[in-house]
Amino acid sequence: MKALFSRACALALVASLAGCASNPASRGVEVTRFHLGQDPIARGQIAVEPISPAGAGSLEFRTLAAPVAQQLARLGWNVVGTVGQSEQVATVHVERGARGNLGRDRSAVNVGVGGHTGGWGSGVGVGVGVGLGSLLGGGGCEDVVATLMEVRIKRRSDGTVFWEGRGITEACAGSAEAQPDYAAQKLSEALFRDFPGESGRTIRVE
Repeated sequence: MKALFSRACALALVASLAGCASNPASRGVEVTRFHLGQDPIARGQIAVEPISPAGAGSLEFRTLAAPVAQQLARLGWNVVGTVGQSEQVATVHVERGARGNLGRDRSAVNVGVGGHTGGWGSGVGVGVGVGLGSLLGGGGCEDVVATLMEVRIKRRSDGTVFWEGRGITEACAGSAEAQPDYAAQKLSEALFRDFPGESGRTIRVE
């Protein structure tokens, strides 16, 4: 009986590990964040807006931005729906495609006045295409879809960026985990975990 039980446990463990290796939902999110070394932003009103104002009213943007708004509200901000009114703004940008092609056309932004704190393009930290390697761990996909989310929290009046985060996740094409709304939820939760996070360090959030 003990031998049968031990064998059953071993088989269950193997099956579990195999599932983790092949199921993108069990893999993490690669996250890098930059900020001023403290939490300088008062928790007041904030609007969630796209990088490009033209996309503000689209259903696609509202779907992708909703998880970001949820995280900001959880952290104590009063998220308002009127675009262009609040002094604080969180801009959201999402790209999907092959991992190596994501983020290449994004402009560099430095965090803080004068840009002395770091940011993409500053030479500090790790870029999207570098660092922790494939998040799928070689698990059985013919086609892989990567989703990149970038969030910047800034002051509207002068454009000063106080916090910037980028996250990337991967999933097998056609799977539930590859759907935009699922990926956006996963990315936003990872980006705002332990906010503001360690500045300039790329980590994997499971």
